[in-house]
Amino acid sequence: MFNSENLTVNQDNHLVIGNFDTVELAREYGTPLYVLDEDLFRKTCREFKEAIDTYYDGNGLVLYANKALCTMHISKVTAEEGLGADVVSGGEIYTIHKAGFPMEKVFFHGNNKTRAEIELAINCGVGHLVVDNRFELDLINEVAKEKGIVQRILFRIKPGIDAHTHDFIKTGQIDSKFGVALENGEAAEIHQYASTLSNIKIDGVHCHIGSQIFDNEPFSEAARVMMDFIAELKQKLNIKVNILNLGGGFGIKYSSDDDPLPAAEYIKRAAETVKQCAAEKGLELPYLVFEPGRSLVAPSGITLYTVGCVKEIENVRTYVSIDGGMGDNPRYILYGAKYSAVVANRAIAEPKGPVTIAGKYCESGDLIQEHILMPEIKVGDTLAILATGAYNYSMASNYNRIPRASIVAVRGNEKKVIVKRETYDDLIKNDVL
Repeated sequence: MFNSENLTVNQDNHLVIGNFDTVELAREYGTPLYVLDEDLFRKTCREFKEAIDTYYDGNGLVLYANKALCTMHISKVTAEEGLGADVVSGGEIYTIHKAGFPMEKVFFHGNNKTRAEIELAINCGVGHLVVDNRFELDLINEVAKEKGIVQRILFRIKPGIDAHTHDFIKTGQIDSKFGVALENGEAAEIHQYASTLSNIKIDGVHCHIGSQIFDNEPFSEAARVMMDFIAELKQKLNIKVNILNLGGGFGIKYSSDDDPLPAAEYIKRAAETVKQCAAEKGLELPYLVFEPGRSLVAPSGITLYTVGCVKEIENVRTYVSIDGGMGDNPRYILYGAKYSAVVANRAIAEPKGPVTIAGKYCESGDLIQEHILMPEIKVGDTLAILATGAYNYSMASNYNRIPRASIVAVRGNEKKVIVKRETYDDLIKNDVL
């Protein structure tokens, strides 16, 4: 009935996540409220890890993408499940380091890392820096030399693969702010230059072709292109690549229109391609890394809201206003992201008609969904937006000086606040009169 296996309905016709009544959670903790089913999150982590173990003989690593949802508790969970981590900022590095994450299993991405971030990464023992451009390469070499180390790196490569996703989340084509391109020789040139630097160790190559991808063929094609490049580096430049990071971007089910593959299918197809190409080209099998991104955590999360006014504009539309909006979920206003919604206190009520779910922020575009078919909605109802475990809290803001929502994790019969709700005092703590 719902788009995630962890959602059910109880005898009171209330939506249940894990073992917890969402209406009761909203009443106890207030709204807006992010709720994370930790059991489902852990299960998904294991499915991806088991896929690497099964289809690539354990010679690889699954990374958790901290940009999807980064908290100290999440870092603890992913470490316990045997995952590595990819990070994209000093803040993410600082968070997972404070949580005790094994930093040698961390890959630091980004197209414009600052000197301060590079210094922090090296000081914290980040295993690999994923280099985006020559300026950054020189900066990493300089900082590494100052600190007396040789820093292991991967280069981010644009493989020229069209992932058939929204333009804002395509990253593998030549016209992208990320990485160096194959087509114009830029990738080979920067590898040759890096091989001359005293404090750099080229350890691998990385690519990422986009997000919310439902077909495993683009990943297979990316693997083929990258293995060709690995062979070229060995033959022409005598550079041996030990790690192939194929990124991620595996799609999830946000709405009934989405039909994602099981986690293992993405990894199985890509792993088969890597093995085939290695055999054909006489290459050693590289250590294979994946970054599943949102598919690890998004299905595990929901967001609960309380309905305020319901405004019917005859022959136009019905606005259902909630006590959150673009400040806790900006994805619809950014790129029209799809979501499913449930009236949590009448979870299996019959649909009545289309409504537009509107936020409370002072922007006309502050919407969560438009023209979504819903049951009758009344003032005071609890509304659940599904599959919000990724890119909701992490993209949240204090626009309109509204405090950010809290996150509650549920596991078995236990529940725990893993991020406290902000207060008005939190909003002004950095202000100076």
